[in-house]
Amino acid sequence: MGEAEADSSPSTWLPGPLIVGAGPSGLAVAACLADVGIPSTVLEKSSCVASLWQHRTYDRLRLHLPKQFCELPLMGFPDGFPKYPSKHQFISYLESYATAFGIRPRFGTEVLDAAFDRGIGAWRVRTRGGEDFVSRWLVVATGENAEPVVPEFPGMERFGGRVVHTCAYRSGADFTGEKVLVVGCGNSGMEVSLDLFRNDARPHMVVRNTVHVLPREMLGWSTFVVTMALLRWLPLRLVDQFLCAMAHLMFGDTDRLGLRRPKLGPMELKNLAGKTPVLDVGALALIRSGNIKVMRGVKEITRGGAKFVDGMEEQFDAIILATGYRSNVSSWLMDDGGLFTKEGMAKDPFPGGWKGEKGLYCVGFTRRGLLGASHDALNIARDILLRRNNPSSHHLAKQ
Repeated sequence: MGEAEADSSPSTWLPGPLIVGAGPSGLAVAACLADVGIPSTVLEKSSCVASLWQHRTYDRLRLHLPKQFCELPLMGFPDGFPKYPSKHQFISYLESYATAFGIRPRFGTEVLDAAFDRGIGAWRVRTRGGEDFVSRWLVVATGENAEPVVPEFPGMERFGGRVVHTCAYRSGADFTGEKVLVVGCGNSGMEVSLDLFRNDARPHMVVRNTVHVLPREMLGWSTFVVTMALLRWLPLRLVDQFLCAMAHLMFGDTDRLGLRRPKLGPMELKNLAGKTPVLDVGALALIRSGNIKVMRGVKEITRGGAKFVDGMEEQFDAIILATGYRSNVSSWLMDDGGLFTKEGMAKDPFPGGWKGEKGLYCVGFTRRGLLGASHDALNIARDILLRRNNPSSHHLAKQ
């Protein structure tokens, strides 16, 4: 539906922007708007802020980047937080952040659809409760990781053990003594495999594609910090060559472990395909020692385990799908004005991608993590302030 149709549902006209999603991205936009004196309304279908972090992450999760690169705008982490805050510390920070800026989301409010109503020149958002919200500005903040990706393998329905996506995984203690197949070798797959081993389970990790594994730190410095510093002075490909050389120096030839490196460098691959390199926190040593076994791609799931593309067959007690998440924007945003791809990601690369047409914005969809979301939030607040104070303005440079 490209244009909202009139109906009998009650409509609540909002004086400020409507933000869909109360995760870090939505909170960042609301805070930046509050800082310039613009009230906003945040709709959140769950019962809390940062529901992904609170309900869909495993217990041992920590931020992968140093805390200064994960802060939201206008408020840093408490002084006593470690370099890499834990999941629970990050959640407490987000709750304090919402309180500090007076952000009170409407919890339990699921958006069914949103479309631009040309008759009134505003966005009309329908919710499952039957109430319409209408605003001149709509900010999409549901994030890149709104819905779990669950692949379909032949025979999955006949597997006799547990099948769990990482969104429902909490601790390896739930799998003690079990032989577990972890499907996926990204940061989640690596960390879940590590957690399983530390809880006396026997992890086998499926590595179907190539993957870059980098040390989380180099010579006492965060790899991310080193990378950002080098990119100020050197071409991206030289930085990639340096990162791969350091990884080889510290890890050796990971190809021999079944972890083949892509032909493109880690930063070039992230920029082109959005594929984030794995930052190792201990799993690689366990792969080298054989305590985490690397398996080739899954060909078929059997009643008792799995068959693999190299002809091997193994029995497993459980399967954990570390297969990531995807955007759900296309399921509810009826008129994206060319802002999103068909996969629900920003069409324009960072530092653009945050601004669409007719008062539509998105935050946190350029695969740049919390740092990118903060950048988007600041730009959105500036742009809405400009448009509110000068309605005839049609453009703000995306700096």
